[in-house]
Amino acid sequence: MIRAFGLSCVLAWLAQTAMAQEIITQQVLTDELIIQQVLTQELITQELTVQEAVSSGIGAVLRGLDKVSGEAIDLPVSNGETIALGWLQITLGDCRYPVGNPSGDAFGWIVIREKNEEVPIFEGWMIASSPALSALDHSRFDVWLIRCTTE
Repeated sequence: MIRAFGLSCVLAWLAQTAMAQEIITQQVLTDELIIQQVLTQELITQELTVQEAVSSGIGAVLRGLDKVSGEAIDLPVSNGETIALGWLQITLGDCRYPVGNPSGDAFGWIVIREKNEEVPIFEGWMIASSPALSALDHSRFDVWLIRCTTE
């Protein structure tokens, strides 16, 4: 009987320990979720601040890479202008940058089409400081934004 009582005490203790561990795990997950929400809110706030403090450039400098020949070329382009890189047609819609810093964190709206095609193979914002975030996926060419131009 004492043995059965001891076993039931051990089992009760193990069950309580498991429940305590589950409660602690749930609390840690809840705390992590709260921290993640606070960080997300801070990022949104910073993003809004950045959005308020941007200027538009008159154009941009793009860099094109021919993956076959290994040739990299800088391509100056004005807003609304279309330029060629091989058989690609690259159009710059707008280039924006933090006020007073055209080379830092510039981002540009770029549309890239293959010659004589209506449907773009790339359309979106490219960010100079993070070229892989929104990149052209092409077998022959790479194109990325270097900076905005102001003059």
